[in-house]
Amino acid sequence: MFHAAMQAAIEGARTLAQMDELSRQLWQGHGSGALGDQETQALAERLHGRRSAIREGIRPVGIPAGRMSLFQPRRSVRSPDKSASRERRRLLACSGPMPPQIAARFTEGQRAVLRIIGDEVAAKGVCGLCIDAIAARAGVCRRLAQTAIRLAEGDGLVTIQERRHEGRKNSPNLVRIISREWQAWVRRGARQQPPRFTLERTAPQPKAIGCKALHPTDKGITLGTNSPAEPVKKLPERQSFAHR
Repeated sequence: MFHAAMQAAIEGARTLAQMDELSRQLWQGHGSGALGDQETQALAERLHGRRSAIREGIRPVGIPAGRMSLFQPRRSVRSPDKSASRERRRLLACSGPMPPQIAARFTEGQRAVLRIIGDEVAAKGVCGLCIDAIAARAGVCRRLAQTAIRLAEGDGLVTIQERRHEGRKNSPNLVRIISREWQAWVRRGARQQPPRFTLERTAPQPKAIGCKALHPTDKGITLGTNSPAEPVKKLPERQSFAHR
């Protein structure tokens, strides 16, 4: 019954907002047991095809000739410190962002991106960061971050809710984790409070003020007293009695 209703709703949807709502209902039905794995997979593939067809049928209005968008072209963003980005990417990828059987499907950079998403979901329940912020925190490029999220969506690990606005800039997509294994992994990691990675620069901490620590090798200190040790007195030289 639910399968037939969802199939009819997908075929009758005409807007991307309707497709996003149907996607949410589809995965909720799968989580509650109303849909089996095969039925959910078939409906998800059909929903993806209908969404692509709707997106291709959208024709922007009011764009000058020779331009593909009303907005200014996106500037190329480069990391100011590539070595720091590389180290941050490797550290995030090796920090265990997801179960090993799931992490084996992704590359090092993709695991770093999914770690950022997992941290946001653990803190806020949903990842609403823009793609540039996710890429910067993960130490990867924008295209790699987009690829990692789309691959995770294709494997049934996350859902992507697009927030499009006609005539103005779109809001960042909302990414939610739907994999039960990954959700349990994120909840377990949230209890351990792993370190979060941000791009903010912290002010240098003031140096500690206090007495200088004494070391065992300090000269002039004897055990049991605070006064300097007395110098050792030299004995008088022995007189020679050879020429008496």
